[in-house]
Amino acid sequence: SRAGASDASPMGVAASTSTPVTRPVWRGYHGRVTTAVPSTLDRLRDGVREHWALSWAVTLAIGLLAFAVRLVGVDQPDRIMFDETYYAKDAWSLLQHGYEGEWVGGGDVVNPQVAAGDVSALTAKGSFIAHPPVGKWLIATGEWAFGMNPFGWRIAAVVFGALLVVATIRLAHRLSRSLMVGAMAGIMLTFDGLAFTMSRIALLDIFQATFLVAGVAALVADRDHHRHRLADAMEARGLTSLGGSFGPLLWWRPWRWTAGVLFGLAVATKWNSLYVVAVFGILTVLWDVGARRLAGAGFRSWTALLREGIPAFVSIVVTAFVVYVASWTGWLSTSGGWGRDWGSRNPDHPWVGAFGEGLASLLKYHQDIFNFHTGDYIKEQTHPYDAHPAGWLLMLRPISLDATSGIENGTDGCVSADTCVRVVTGMGNPVLWWLAAAALLLGLIWWLAGRDWRFGVPVLAALATYLPWFASADRPVFFFYAITIIPFTTIGLALALGLVIGQARGPGRRVGAIIAGLAVGMVVACFAWLYPVLSYQLITNGEWLARMALRSWI
Repeated sequence: SRAGASDASPMGVAASTSTPVTRPVWRGYHGRVTTAVPSTLDRLRDGVREHWALSWAVTLAIGLLAFAVRLVGVDQPDRIMFDETYYAKDAWSLLQHGYEGEWVGGGDVVNPQVAAGDVSALTAKGSFIAHPPVGKWLIATGEWAFGMNPFGWRIAAVVFGALLVVATIRLAHRLSRSLMVGAMAGIMLTFDGLAFTMSRIALLDIFQATFLVAGVAALVADRDHHRHRLADAMEARGLTSLGGSFGPLLWWRPWRWTAGVLFGLAVATKWNSLYVVAVFGILTVLWDVGARRLAGAGFRSWTALLREGIPAFVSIVVTAFVVYVASWTGWLSTSGGWGRDWGSRNPDHPWVGAFGEGLASLLKYHQDIFNFHTGDYIKEQTHPYDAHPAGWLLMLRPISLDATSGIENGTDGCVSADTCVRVVTGMGNPVLWWLAAAALLLGLIWWLAGRDWRFGVPVLAALATYLPWFASADRPVFFFYAITIIPFTTIGLALALGLVIGQARGPGRRVGAIIAGLAVGMVVACFAWLYPVLSYQLITNGEWLARMALRSWI
């Protein structure tokens, strides 16, 4: 038996337990090995993690480390960089008007003014935007607390960058039943270059990634919670098997409602979060089918597709929809947002009759945003850092987020016969990304051929955040979008390293631990080497080139 792999199918839809087979059984990667045949109730309760307080202490310690690493020098460069020109300014407008307003003058004029604290260029005229408002509202919290300055518009990203590490640890820990595996995932993500840079810039993607990982973690927690309650209900009735009946329908599923809120916030940050909602909305119901089959429901377990599926749709999808619409409250409750008056100008339109003036205007706005993302205008655009998704997992084309080059000797602290540079490069940690890409493939095999449901979670989540981008490859897309992928592939790598380490007191454990330790150590060492090109440090042009190992990185 594989550690914790209590379901004999890739999706976790358990095979019949009517003919138990005696075989070694263990809980978690590093749990006590026993030859006892687990009962049905024991298998339903698989997932109990010991040392709760210790696990949270380790989680928070690594999370604080991630926060500290990301906080140092976050206000540099002390200007608007890359697409902060949209989101930092939109966030400030949300604070002032409740919607995104226009700024008079182009970015070359306005951005230096904003960096100097002059926000007089903001008008009350509504500005067309391409993404929903939640990420911008989060950026706005930092601006509200610390002012319209680089620290103010980046601090929220720092906080969520640390929270992303925390959510990754909790998900990896729950999947593996091993604190060591969870800690490895957290440490590796802490020292990933892309996770680092995206936690220090006022873009939307770090917020989206955090909500998605936390939402998936909530559904995995629901899987455990539901199985434990099913086992408790059976035990209370003196049952060791459902005997072909469906069994009690357990309505209280708080983790699903939590996932609905988190997924709603993710979609209200960037729309492509919908793919993860769809994949895991289906998967969570298949887990219910698996739980019922394991409990002895037989063919009736498949009725969970309706009995459990309809409540799941309400708690996840309907909740996410309500959260999404609520995120537009600022736009709906004011009158100056872009397109806000469409309903009043088109009173005879069927949408206005069906939904009212405000919601009809919002629906029309969404149609315009969708057309922008899929229309000819954006497909005709070009960008020097356009990166085809086919190269993302191998990090073939990172992106320069900011650069000051040609700094002469004696200027800005440069002491070199060579010129100096300061750069912020949106690149991953190549050791982590390349190992994680291999682990993704191995995880797919281990999930399907090895019939271990746990590997399916990072595999499906990674693919749901990755494959849809191929449909948009005919327009400029950027490597930093992959920030939603790397937490899940990192979890897959940590799970694989857990297999390398092996069982407690198992053969080869010391060798496995050395291999895993070397892998994690190499990730940390590579981050230290790349740190200057991630954090706007002053280095010579030759030192910068030494870190650009591939020609495509330049």
